[in-house]
Amino acid sequence: MGTTGPLAGITVVALEQAVSAPMCTRTLGDFGARVIKVENPEGGDFARHYDDVVGGLGAHFVWANRGKESVALDLKTPAGMAVLHRLLDRADVLVSNLTPGATAKLGISPADLAVSHPELIAVEIDGYGAGGPLSHKRAYDLLVQAESGACATTGLPGAPAKAGPPIADVCSGLYAALSVMALLHERARGRGDGPAAVAVSLFDTMTELMGYSLTYTRHTGVDQEPVGMGSPAVAPYGAYATADGHTVVLGTTNDREWQRLARELLGRPDLADDARFATNSGRVEHRSALDAEIGAWCARHDLAHVQDSADAAGIGNSRLNSPSNVLAHPQLTARDRWRRVDTPGGPVPALLPPAVLSGYEPPMGAIPALGEHTAAVLAELGISDEGEVL
Repeated sequence: MGTTGPLAGITVVALEQAVSAPMCTRTLGDFGARVIKVENPEGGDFARHYDDVVGGLGAHFVWANRGKESVALDLKTPAGMAVLHRLLDRADVLVSNLTPGATAKLGISPADLAVSHPELIAVEIDGYGAGGPLSHKRAYDLLVQAESGACATTGLPGAPAKAGPPIADVCSGLYAALSVMALLHERARGRGDGPAAVAVSLFDTMTELMGYSLTYTRHTGVDQEPVGMGSPAVAPYGAYATADGHTVVLGTTNDREWQRLARELLGRPDLADDARFATNSGRVEHRSALDAEIGAWCARHDLAHVQDSADAAGIGNSRLNSPSNVLAHPQLTARDRWRRVDTPGGPVPALLPPAVLSGYEPPMGAIPALGEHTAAVLAELGISDEGEVL
């Protein structure tokens, strides 16, 4: 549990499943907040059991739930709800991503909490936001990626694809955490008395991430075709096979970089002077011809030669890695980015959170077993684990 850090002293209660809300609360915990995760005694967060590859726990759960305290409560019972309200009396934030309408049925919607717990910041993460024709629908990461148009911009023409990471879930969780921090900051400056509610939907998050595509289509009437490992907006910008069986990714973002790629990397002043490729719009239009030339050059050289030459020419480049490659990535090792966290099945490596705060080491607390902290938290409230007042 975090005892230091920017959010030390802040208590977050979580009614959460899967990824979006757990990523919100894990982020708050990474900055020092105490996170009390309220789980159903019958199985808990269903992400615990997506698989069992981490000592019997799901990989999703281990990733998104470090440093939390698990309290098992049956919220279908008056006793369970009474304990929840006791927790909320002491909390600063409630984060939930239950099914549509679930918090209202439990009497803990933001409107309810504005009356019963007026100092609480109430955060609800849902699929589509209130007030629309899809508001009632369940929403998962893939479903929202599809609904928002993101899958149509990923993959290849005729073969749309979901982005690999659950970007709708993760980014919604981060937007929610950012909103909590903004409201906490407002209160710390004495400007935010009374009820505060945050609503973040996965659909709104994904349409925000689709900002370039939606802006382009609105002003051109054109739905851009996906280009696999590339961008419909920029060329050359893509993946090319090398002579030693690897894949290098090369990218340019302006005309000057294109000139350096053509003249210094490829040794092709004729391409640099070709009017078809003089501007980015032209290069995008003639992407296939350009990729063929770059691909032929890369196919004659090993990855190391391509990358060294690209670095010398000031051209952005990377290697296409698998997750196995990244586990042993020298950039992570050299920068000491791995820590060990405890789990019910034993310690496992985990990456530090992305934000590096000067002088602050994130707590990197343990992954909780279901209900592991129930007795201790109830004792704080003056309740025995049999429900008796102590």
